Amino acid sequence: MNPPASPMENAVLVDAAVVAYALGDSALERDACRRFLVQITTGPNRAYASVEMIQEVVHHRLRRTGDRTRAVREGKEACAAFTLLAFDREILDLSLELIEKLPTIGGRDAVHAATAIAYGIETVASPDSAFDDLPGVRRLDPLKDL
Repeated sequence: MNPPASPMENAVLVDAAVVAYALGDSALERDACRRFLVQITTGPNRAYASVEMIQEVVHHRLRRTGDRTRAVREGKEACAAFTLLAFDREILDLSLELIEKLPTIGGRDAVHAATAIAYGIETVASPDSAFDDLPGVRRLDPLKDL
């Protein structure tokens, strides 16, 4: 595993689950994630997302709603809310290393984690505890940490 880039001050990489909850039907998760997204996109922090996160959100919304136009619109709105980070060969290789070494992390989460590490982002916003075992990365849970 390559060493992470130098840390990005006030940077937070947002996991797809945060956006999916914010767009979802469950009022508790939806409201907490919407508040979190407003705070993270208007406060002193800098909100980042991997390109894969946007793809994951669109996939999730298309599957959930069956409405292609809506899923694409929500994906474009997510694009506008974050600084997008590339998903390239370095991140793919790092994500595969993470999958191999960390039994708690799956494919898409590994891509998000690898993106954070490669770009020197020390905070990942996610309700998913799969990010808890990442060395040098802390998880911020929008359902609990506001």
